[in-house]
Amino acid sequence: MPKIVFVCREGSDEPRVSASPESVKRLSGLGLSVLVESGAGLSSGVPDADFEATGARIAGPGEVGSADIILKVNRPTAAEMASYKPGAVVFAVMDPYGNEAALADMAKAGLTTFAMELMPRITRAQSMDVLSSQANLAGYRAVIDASHEYGRAMPMMMTAAGTVPAAKVFVMGAGVAGLQAIATARRLGAVVSATDVRPAAKEQVASLGAKFIAVEDEEFKAAETAAGYAKPMSEAYQAKQAALVAEHIAKQDIVITTALIPGRPAPKLVSRAMLASMKPGSVAVDLAVERGGNIEGSEKGKVADVEGVTVIGYANVAGRIAASASALYARNLFAFIETMVDKGTKEFAINVEDELVKATMLTNGGQVVHPNFAAAAAAHAGEAPVVVTAGPTATPAGEPTAAKPTRARKKPDAETTGDAAAEETL
Repeated sequence: MPKIVFVCREGSDEPRVSASPESVKRLSGLGLSVLVESGAGLSSGVPDADFEATGARIAGPGEVGSADIILKVNRPTAAEMASYKPGAVVFAVMDPYGNEAALADMAKAGLTTFAMELMPRITRAQSMDVLSSQANLAGYRAVIDASHEYGRAMPMMMTAAGTVPAAKVFVMGAGVAGLQAIATARRLGAVVSATDVRPAAKEQVASLGAKFIAVEDEEFKAAETAAGYAKPMSEAYQAKQAALVAEHIAKQDIVITTALIPGRPAPKLVSRAMLASMKPGSVAVDLAVERGGNIEGSEKGKVADVEGVTVIGYANVAGRIAASASALYARNLFAFIETMVDKGTKEFAINVEDELVKATMLTNGGQVVHPNFAAAAAAHAGEAPVVVTAGPTATPAGEPTAAKPTRARKKPDAETTGDAAAEETL
């Protein structure tokens, strides 16, 4: 019998869905039987009939118990997991950092789970890169939200009544979200500048027509690792950079921050004093608000007035453009699942030796197997951590299970203006 794929309907605070009519058609083409929970795509503009037209069957929530493969946007809750059968394979954005208890619960439920945001940044996995696909849209939406709150025109306008000056936009972090924010602001006619501690970002920022802002001393020139990530910067450099940024922010109309660090609170980049130095009517957008925020005074899910500046702290920014975000996420999921289906026999099988599997598998065989989380999750469960490396065989968590992912593309994949590599916005 073909494996059953179940596309879940997310909670009320998540408008995205983990499949599209296109991905349903392609999953069916792999020999998989696709069930879509009734109403799963409504918030993304996809009615049940569109899924049915491409080969899915619309199902009630209770039918998830028959599924071999479960697709979600966000990590399943304990209540949802209670309906899954042991051995089910779950693909989602799992947010594992600091949530080891939830990982232990998934292992206890007997689920094999994959965290899509842990996909390695290698050429082979570009089409599966959830962080980049969602961050790209978040960067775009950040500029749209800022322009909505900004009480003036974005482009310079020369009229018979006089000239309207162009808005000045400053983007902090030139990763995927930051570069898209730069490009979008430029399309709207703004004068754009950006900062990042990675030297390679200077050329990328300039290629989009923006001005690069950074203290370009000898430490800056050596601030990037061989893998393309930012190195920790000295306190002296950080002080110089902060002074330069503070002076620059005072002249800006819109500031957009994008710095996120895996497993750590978001670095504070913009202080209240910096906001107070901005002109009345200025706007700031904090894309890191869900992890504590880059901007002092930003509030998750709210638009706040901080020192006279409108500070936008919307959560789940990619979800604010749900139709596009869902379509891209569905393609990411399909590209990963396709690697697990034999094209000849149409059999679905997980190769635990595959570098993509090693990088993303969180739980398997009743254990938390990812080396970054196994020990902490085992502590919650009171068990010894193991890491699955081949079939049913397990090895101690401390042993290596995968080669360090290599970066095979020049496009920046991390956003930071602080002291460590950063992840993209989901």
